[in-house]
Amino acid sequence: MDAGPKWAVGRMPLAEGVQWVLRYALDDERLQGIWDEHRGRCYDKTISFPLLVWLTRDALMEFNSGHESFVKHQADSTLETSVQAAYGKLGRTPVAVSQGLLLQSTRRLRELFPDWACWQTPASLRAFRVLIYDGKAIKRVAKRLKSCRGAAGGLLGGRALVAIDWQTGLAVAMRGDVDGDANDVKHCGELVPQVCDEFDSPRLHVSDRGFCDLRQPEHFTRRPGDRFLVRYHPKVKFHRDESVAARCSTNELGQSIAETWGWLGSEKDKRRRRVRRIELVRPDADNVILITDLLDAEQFPAADLLFIYRERWEIERLFQKVTEVFGLSHLIGCSPKATLFQFSLCLLLSNVIQVVRGYIAQAQDREPTDISTEMLFRDVTRDLTAWNTLLDPAHTVDHFADLPSMPALRTKLHTLFARCWEDSWQASRPQTIHRKTPRQKTRTHNSVQRMLEAAAKKSTRKKLARC
Repeated sequence: MDAGPKWAVGRMPLAEGVQWVLRYALDDERLQGIWDEHRGRCYDKTISFPLLVWLTRDALMEFNSGHESFVKHQADSTLETSVQAAYGKLGRTPVAVSQGLLLQSTRRLRELFPDWACWQTPASLRAFRVLIYDGKAIKRVAKRLKSCRGAAGGLLGGRALVAIDWQTGLAVAMRGDVDGDANDVKHCGELVPQVCDEFDSPRLHVSDRGFCDLRQPEHFTRRPGDRFLVRYHPKVKFHRDESVAARCSTNELGQSIAETWGWLGSEKDKRRRRVRRIELVRPDADNVILITDLLDAEQFPAADLLFIYRERWEIERLFQKVTEVFGLSHLIGCSPKATLFQFSLCLLLSNVIQVVRGYIAQAQDREPTDISTEMLFRDVTRDLTAWNTLLDPAHTVDHFADLPSMPALRTKLHTLFARCWEDSWQASRPQTIHRKTPRQKTRTHNSVQRMLEAAAKKSTRKKLARC
């Protein structure tokens, strides 16, 4: 490499480090393997799956527009087809490919994640890997498809059930559904075993009240040693065991905590199981009632379980950042499959920034939460744009040609990110919650998939009438 490019590379350690992380998680050979494994009856022609991933990644990180990314890569001969063909390829991407992309790429990112940046669970739960589950509907789909033009209200694309690893904050896997009105819970039986295969230690599965029934605990406890912690929903009756005395205590805020033991479900139901009920009394809000199969109150204090459940809100924060920071609010495609592919890639970009933030926090001896994800991602995109402006593609390919081993790459990342710090990355202090005035809510979203299915049925009826 000439002196000029070397000088430019030395001035952009953040861009270089991020690209090493991306190359390690998303190298072309690995992406092609994901496609071959999950593509089903789809096939590659001119636009390969690795090319589609990089086109979409550039749209999210550099151009903030799919059309601009496609046209730009048309000009430099990276994209050898029309823009319409690129949109068509994006809209036909199988849901299984989007799921495999997140799962297998995040597996590589977990190898790079610095141990220093992992959160520690309370001592009583140190033996468990805490996994949090929740669903996300993809909104703000543009009404470009013929069947959706003129539809009232907003449109829903796909929907996905996502699992995150609380210790690292990484989105581990997802199960997608092309119907934005689908119930997330039905995918739990497929997602939980997939996530459990990623971790050797026993898992503690944490979820909201939507997962409180007699079927989901069977999925959560299928592996030996696994336990669950869900918020109680009255649709399933709790039958108290009167022979066991209730326990009462208070937390650090002086709020009362009541613990009782009993069964979830009636005696006639074979799925009935022994559980512990924990109720936190809140004078100014609804009580928090948790159900768990961690029955020993001495070994697993209620305060620790309430703390872990409060941390379930991290997955909601992740969804907010994926939407507002990583580009999910500007959907490139209009079909449900295209929205799920973009959602998977946005989650993956969030995971990349989590890894980068962990290294920077370790180098600066700061808490990871003290670094703003939004401001860090803004500077990452700025530096990547500068990199692509100053350096020829040939120089970039030459610089990243030899991918080092995982230990060598971790050392390189420590060195690169130790040189990175901007005062603007300092996260703002948590703001006081300003509660909004309650208002009546009316549903204004329709599922794109259901509209497409209705249009297909209508078209079939017209053809039959002509016969």
